[in-house]
Amino acid sequence: MTLRTYQNLTPALGERAFVDRSSVVIGDVEIGADSSIWPLTVIRGDMHRIRIGQRTSVQDGCVLHITHAGPFNPEGFPLLIGDDVTIAHKVMLHGCTVGSRVLIGMGSIVMDGAVIEDEVIVGAGSLVPPGKTLESGFLYVGSPVKQARALTDKERAFFTYSAANYVKLKDQHLAEGYHQAV
Repeated sequence: MTLRTYQNLTPALGERAFVDRSSVVIGDVEIGADSSIWPLTVIRGDMHRIRIGQRTSVQDGCVLHITHAGPFNPEGFPLLIGDDVTIAHKVMLHGCTVGSRVLIGMGSIVMDGAVIEDEVIVGAGSLVPPGKTLESGFLYVGSPVKQARALTDKERAFFTYSAANYVKLKDQHLAEGYHQAV
């Protein structure tokens, strides 16, 4: 089953949200309108909440999880993702905050308590260490990430283009008769 209830918490999907049948979404998870969850992604809100905004694309093979509250971290860290975010293939997000209009490149890892502000590009294969904040308006690359340069106007325009492109793609999948498993 794609959407799984855990401890009486069932994932909630916004209007026209798309979750591929091969993905698993568990527990306290909300996915915003027109967002898309692509094949083989795991979104596990079993010990804290996960919130995904509108028009956000979580691509193939991603793992999204949280940091539970406990003796070493009394509040824990939810996973919070804004609107118009493109999360590329095989990204791991763990108990972090991602703003709106962000691109996280393939194979990147974002760790506990990290904050990615609005309008940031994280280059493919990057590691965002625990607690690090990535300032709005910049490209970050490396392991661990370092600020590389300011974003161009063309790169800033790409955020909403990419989000709209994935909305169109998931609509095409739905129009071809794809029915989500619930």
